[in-house]
Amino acid sequence: MSGKVVKVSGPLVVATGLADANMADVVRVGPQRLIGEILTMNGDSASIQVYEETSGLGPGAEVVTTGAPLSVELGPGLIENIYDGIQRPLEEIMHQAGANITRGIELPGLSREKKWEFTPTVKSGDKVVGGDVIGTVPETVSVLHKIMVPPNLRGTILSIQAGEYTVTDPIGVLVDDQGERHELKLMQKWPVRVGRPYKHKYPPKTPLLSGQRIVDTFFPVAKGGTAAIPGPFGSGKTVMQHQMAKWSDVDIVIYIGCGERGNEMTDVLREFPELVDPRNGEPLMKRTVLIANTSDMPVAAREASIYTGITIAEYFRDMGYDVAVIADSTSRWAEALREMSGRLEEMPGEEGYPAYLSSRLSQFYERSGVVECLGSDEERRGSLTAIGAVSPPGGDLSEPVSQATMRIVKVFWALDASLAYRRHFPAINWLTSHSLYLDSLKPWYDANLGEQFMRNRNKAMAILQEEASLNEIVQLVGKDSLSPADQLTLETAKMVREDFLQQNGFLEVDWYSSYERQDKMLQMILDYDSRCREAIAKGARTADLFEIPFREKMGRAKSVPDADFPAVYAEMAKEMEAEIDAAAAKGGEDA
Repeated sequence: MSGKVVKVSGPLVVATGLADANMADVVRVGPQRLIGEILTMNGDSASIQVYEETSGLGPGAEVVTTGAPLSVELGPGLIENIYDGIQRPLEEIMHQAGANITRGIELPGLSREKKWEFTPTVKSGDKVVGGDVIGTVPETVSVLHKIMVPPNLRGTILSIQAGEYTVTDPIGVLVDDQGERHELKLMQKWPVRVGRPYKHKYPPKTPLLSGQRIVDTFFPVAKGGTAAIPGPFGSGKTVMQHQMAKWSDVDIVIYIGCGERGNEMTDVLREFPELVDPRNGEPLMKRTVLIANTSDMPVAAREASIYTGITIAEYFRDMGYDVAVIADSTSRWAEALREMSGRLEEMPGEEGYPAYLSSRLSQFYERSGVVECLGSDEERRGSLTAIGAVSPPGGDLSEPVSQATMRIVKVFWALDASLAYRRHFPAINWLTSHSLYLDSLKPWYDANLGEQFMRNRNKAMAILQEEASLNEIVQLVGKDSLSPADQLTLETAKMVREDFLQQNGFLEVDWYSSYERQDKMLQMILDYDSRCREAIAKGARTADLFEIPFREKMGRAKSVPDADFPAVYAEMAKEMEAEIDAAAAKGGEDA
C-alpha cells in the first residue's frame, strides 16, 4: 500500500494514507525510494525515520510500505564484509555507484551470485527442530558457517543434498507437523529489533582474555558480559576497542562504527587484513564483520547500525560461537535518538535526551549473555559479549548516556585524558574503573591460575589506592618526610603502573600478554615489595633498595620474547632476592 508525504523535517517524514501499515515496517519514500522505518502511527498518519539524506524531498511524494520490519539477511558471506547501518554492502555499492553512495540504492546484504560448498549433516527422514544444524559451509579458513533450521520451523527433512549453492537456492525441503512443505536455504532473515530466541541463559563464569593486563588482571569482563569504555576526546577509546577486537579470545568479532570518524574505520580496514590471528595464523579479517556508519552518513542510520550488528552477532552465537560486539560509540547513537525524539516533539528528558534513553540502552546490552542454543543438540552453547564506547562531552561522566550505561553494564573502564597525554596506554584509570565480575570469575581464576592470582590482584589494587592517598601527603610535606615503608609503597605502585599496567600497542611482544605472563610479572613486583619490607626491618636503606639492578630489568621485562619469558623471569627473581639480601646486609653493617 502507498501513502503521501505531508511533512519533511530532516530525517523525519510524516505521511498519510497508511492506515493498514504497522509500526516498525520498512517503507520506500519518494521517487528515489529512500529507505525508512515507521516509528509511530496515529490513525492513517505515520511518522517515518528515513535512513538516508532527505534533501529535495517534499510534500506529495509517494510512500510505499514493504509490509515487513527492518531485517537483516543471515547466511554465508557475512564474514569479511563491510556494511553500512542498514546492511548494504559498501564494496558492492562502490562497484556500482562509485565512491559516493547513491541515495535509494538497493542491494541485498548477501551476494546472490557467489556459490558456497554445502555439506549436509542430516539426511532424509531426520526429525529436526528450530536451531538444529543441518549442514556446514566453510565460509573462511577461520569460520565454519553452520546452516541452521529457522527458529520458527520444526518437522521432518524430506530431501537434502550436498553441492554448490547460492544463498537463495533451495538446499532441501522440510515438512512441518501440519504437512506443509518449506524450502530450506543457506540464508534466513531476521528482524533487527527482535532478539533471537534461545533455550536458556546462564550467568557468565569464564573471563574474556583480551591480552591487556589492566583488563585481564584488574577489571576483567566475562564472556557473555557487558562492558563500557567512557572517556573524553583523545583518551584512546577507539584504540582500546581495536585492541579488544584484535586480541580477544572470541570466534567472531562484529565491529560497529556508529557515527565515528571515517579514518577510524579505515584503520580497521587497513590493519585487520594485515594482523595475524594468534590462534590460527590467518588474517584477523577472516573472522570479522564490519558495520561502518561514519559521522558523515545520515544520523538516523546510526540507530539501525547498532541493531544490525547485534542481530548478526546473535546469529553466530546461535551456532555455538563466542562473539564480541564492539560498538563505537553508543553516545553517537544516543544523539540520533535525541534528534529523532526532538523532531517527533516528544517530552525531553535530561539534557534533551528522550526519557526512554535508559530502556533503549538496556535493550541493546541485555541481548548479550551465555546461552544454550536452540535445537535438539544439548551441548551447543554460545556467548555474546557487548562492549560499547561512550563519548561524554568534555569527559563529563555525570551526563545522561554515561550514567545510564553505568547502571546497566557490569564493567566500567573509565579512560583518563591525563594518562593518555602522558602516553600511558591503555589510559584506563584504576581508581575510577570497576568490574562486577570479580566474584563470579574467582572460581575460574582459582582453578586455572591458582588462588594467589586474585590475592595478588587485590594486593596490587590496595597499593595503588594507598598511593593515591599518600600523594596528597607528598604534595604537602614532600616525599622525603614519609616513613621508609610509605616510600616503598610509592615505589611499588610506580612499578605496578609503569612496568605492569602500561603496554605498548605498537610493540609486537607487548601488544598481547597471556595470563601466565601477567601472573608472573605481578608476582615479581609484589615479591620485590614484601622482600624490601623485610630488608627495611633489618636496617636496609630505601635508596639502596630502589637502585638495585633488578629495577631496571623489571622495567624491560615486558619486552622479553614470549618463548623466553619463563626462564628469564625465573632468573630475574633469583637475582632480585640476592640483590635485596645484599642491600639488607649492607644496611645492617652500617647500623
